[in-house]
Amino acid sequence: MSKLKINIVIAGRTYPLSVNNTKEEEGMRKAANAINKLISMYEQNYAVSDKQDVLAMSALQFASKLEILSLVKNDTKKEEIKKLNELTQLVSAHLE
Repeated sequence: MSKLKINIVIAGRTYPLSVNNTKEEEGMRKAANAINKLISMYEQNYAVSDKQDVLAMSALQFASKLEILSLVKNDTKKEEIKKLNELTQLVSAHLE
C-alpha cells in the first residue's frame, strides 16, 4: 500500500505529510482546521504578538482536553469495575 502525500497548512505554514489512507487524511485535515480555528480565536481575543505563543496555547488546549478525557475514562472504568464486582458478589451470595 502506497502512502498518500498531502499538504497541511497550520498557522500559515505548509507541512508536507504522508498518510496511510483517506481516513487518516481526513483526520489530519480536520485536526489542522481545528488548530487554525483555535489560533484565530486566540489572535482575535487576546493580545498575542507571536505565533509561537498561540501555537503553544493551542497545543496546551488540545493536550489538556485529551488528558481530561483520559482521566474521565479511567474514573468511569474504575466505577464500572466496582459495580461489576458488587454484582458478582450479589450473584455469588444468591447462588450459595
